Amino acid sequence: MPDDQPSGVLLVDKDPGFTSHNAVALCRRILQTKKVGHCGTLDPMATGMLIVVIGKATKMQDMLMGEDKVYTATMKLGIETNSQDADGEVVAEKSTEGITEADIRAAFEHFSGEFDQVPPMYSAVKINGVPCYKLARKGKEVERKARHVRVLHYEITRIDLAAAEVDFTVHCSKGFYVRTYAHDIGQRLGCGAHLTALRRIRSGMFDISQAVDVPTLKAAGREELLARLLSPEQVLAARSQ
Repeated sequence: MPDDQPSGVLLVDKDPGFTSHNAVALCRRILQTKKVGHCGTLDPMATGMLIVVIGKATKMQDMLMGEDKVYTATMKLGIETNSQDADGEVVAEKSTEGITEADIRAAFEHFSGEFDQVPPMYSAVKINGVPCYKLARKGKEVERKARHVRVLHYEITRIDLAAAEVDFTVHCSKGFYVRTYAHDIGQRLGCGAHLTALRRIRSGMFDISQAVDVPTLKAAGREELLARLLSPEQVLAARSQ
């Protein structure tokens, strides 16, 4: 292993099915170092900004995870799943007949500003040391403590009543589940809903345009990847601006 251990932040544009664990393992192999972590897991179906921290930059993990995020997403009205997204099993179907654009806008407005959100069962939230998703896979449902979250801004970019689909962008606080946001809006409308697409386009001061895509990451050599790292000093300087 090289003596000059790498240190810095790597911004990755995650593909569907490419997990946070995959990104960490790949960076460890390419950079030939063990000290690699990530700042906030993205669901398997989700794409977009995944922050990987390497070497001394792992000390910045909590700070970077605590920043606001921006997502673009699509929700499907009338169908609920056990995971609150398209990867889960359908658990309920209801008619969307009679629901108007005004109803949808009012439901979104209800979940703006600060409110409490209960994390989904299919999440990494731990109950007595056990991640909820492991309990969910065994068919168990346990009580989860509500979290105080915040929607700083949202925008509905498309409403298709015929397809029962809504596209939106949401700027939210840490610990926010967009899946649950869609689910709760569906409950508010009385027809249920689940998330069919999710992309994280910003995390803190980092924009998705700065990230390296997965094919480029997989093809990169050690020196190429080192050149893409943002040093801890660069990150702190960017945050102070």
